[in-house]
Amino acid sequence: MANMQRRTVLKVALGGAGLAAFPVLAGGGAAAATPGRPPGFAGVGDSSITVEFDDRLRSRVTLAGKAVTRFDASEALVLGGRTIEEFGYRGHQTRDTWHPQHGPGVQVTLQGDSAEGVRKTVELTSFQRLAGMVVMKVTYTNQSRAALPVTGWRSGAHELLAAPGGFYTFSGTTHEDRRDWVQPVTDGFAQENSLGMVASDYGGGTPMATVWRRDGGLSVGHVEPVARILRLPVRRTAAGASIAVEGDAAGGLAPGGRLATDTTFLVAHVGDHFVPLQRYRQYMGDIGQRAPETPAAALEPIWCAWGYERGFTVEQVVGTLPKAADVGLKWAVLDDGWQTNEGDWDLNREKFPRGEADMRDFTRRIREAGMRPRLWWAPLAADPDSNLFRQRPDMLLLDSAGNKQQVTWWDAFTLCPAYEPTVEYFVAQATKFIRDWGYEGLKIDGQHLNAVLPCHNPAHRHARPEESTEGLARFWKRIHDAVHQANRDAVVELCPCGTAFAFHNLPYVDQYPASDPESSYQVRSKGKTMKALMGPGSSYAGDHVELSDGGDDFASSYGVGAVLSTKFTYPAASAEDPYVLTPEKEVLWRKWVGLYRKNMLSTGEYRGELYDIGFDKPEAHVVAKGRTLHYAFYAARWDGKVELRGLGRGRYRLTDPFAGASLGVVDARHNTVQLAFERFQLIVAEPIG
Repeated sequence: MANMQRRTVLKVALGGAGLAAFPVLAGGGAAAATPGRPPGFAGVGDSSITVEFDDRLRSRVTLAGKAVTRFDASEALVLGGRTIEEFGYRGHQTRDTWHPQHGPGVQVTLQGDSAEGVRKTVELTSFQRLAGMVVMKVTYTNQSRAALPVTGWRSGAHELLAAPGGFYTFSGTTHEDRRDWVQPVTDGFAQENSLGMVASDYGGGTPMATVWRRDGGLSVGHVEPVARILRLPVRRTAAGASIAVEGDAAGGLAPGGRLATDTTFLVAHVGDHFVPLQRYRQYMGDIGQRAPETPAAALEPIWCAWGYERGFTVEQVVGTLPKAADVGLKWAVLDDGWQTNEGDWDLNREKFPRGEADMRDFTRRIREAGMRPRLWWAPLAADPDSNLFRQRPDMLLLDSAGNKQQVTWWDAFTLCPAYEPTVEYFVAQATKFIRDWGYEGLKIDGQHLNAVLPCHNPAHRHARPEESTEGLARFWKRIHDAVHQANRDAVVELCPCGTAFAFHNLPYVDQYPASDPESSYQVRSKGKTMKALMGPGSSYAGDHVELSDGGDDFASSYGVGAVLSTKFTYPAASAEDPYVLTPEKEVLWRKWVGLYRKNMLSTGEYRGELYDIGFDKPEAHVVAKGRTLHYAFYAARWDGKVELRGLGRGRYRLTDPFAGASLGVVDARHNTVQLAFERFQLIVAEPIG
């Protein structure tokens, strides 16, 4: 420690004027700006975040110069029942760096040794264009003479200190109960947030978790180019809320052996999970993981025949088309029930007696009604009574014990997405649907499509069982490529049925639905998440409005810039039909579809950084179309002032586009308005002059 006090230590700043690295003497100048900093430290960061390390290689996070954590054992090695958390500081190096995609940055490498003979090397990089984000690589080297029973590791482990108002959390991982992605962190809260399979057909997700308080938060995750099976636990603690990235390690660490962890990241930020998701998207986009260019058709409003469910008749669907088109909807989706089973995907001859000729005639009639045909499909599954299951058991995904992975909803079994015969089989089907049957889009559906177990089927000759987990994204790329080769303007929609979207699949998808939302809040919170994750111009659909609160809450889709969707029936399928488009509903449906088509907020820029979905009341969302801002506020009941954030220079005229009422004039200095509403309030702020 004495040597460390005498050395010059480094603080790194990435300011708006460009990249700068400057030495600061320990205990003086800027190095003493944060209260409680130890006499010697090394740090890396930018104008918003600094990660500081002490002489035991514990780290602390400061946000805009204010410490939000204590010095935590943030990077540790797990040895069975105990954890190595302290590593005596040996030294550090700093250098300017340049990444061909990320651009200029600063990199600090620190080393320390533990009493067990393990050397830890921590490499932290902060890039100028990725404000608030620190990327971390950690390596552990066994310098002892004995093998170590290494079972896991953790990185980015911090306890965000408590502050008035409590905490909220976002998890991009899947939960079988389909819970909210954004939740309050209540007393006793503990969520493992596994990126693995949490059930036979539920798993995967976007590898980021966030915990935040009113004045700041922390986000952690990994930036590997393929899906990884890690955990991102969030827990309420006595002193605050903890967060981390955790991974397992198989086997021990021999003398001289090295364990390199996955590349992780830490983001310190003000507000909710929107900005850190943007940083994650920007980083991954730099390495080629980015959303495809959205086809214009992916922004058109949707009618789906699922209101008739599996028992539909072709006559019912065709009979509803004129009404759907007249309401202003542009897509007609044929849902589950057209096939004999999941696996063979042969046509149900009771509904299509002439087989493919009838299906081609069906898509022709959809186009004649002025709509686009889209087909429901659930690949990578085989029913036990399908010919595929009986004749091609080599396609099955098997776990380490040789067990099949069940798809519970259809009582089917998962097929391996990294086995070439499986890929070729489903690529051929997708091509047929588009090229031969005349469909212009696919609605690909099923919770089993988000992630899969590592595959141990010996027929596949995988080099590693994880090839199936990592290969799922490549499967979707092959499907996406095949569909667009058959029709370059086609739309591929992926609906993983209530699961949190696995990010590595998303670059091969044209539309991301709310995926069976269980509330209007889920429509909005998922919308905010997907807008951050996929960027401007991407297509997020609110899923069937009948799944929202009251079965008619188009406002929750409209206000976040989502594509409108409905599954109404017309006329009534039965006397008890809950989805029939009554005359009263038709007036409301027409109004919302007309408003959507007039303003096309789905083509605007969602400004998720302006409001915090956890702490700001009422809940607020903003979409910018040029200089015009479209605000949407939500609450069961509200009577009070709201602040219109994000206004530019000059005055703005306010109107309520739903009620057609004037709400006055504001500017950036006088940006509050008195509102009284139930459920929602829309405001358009249009510049004057």
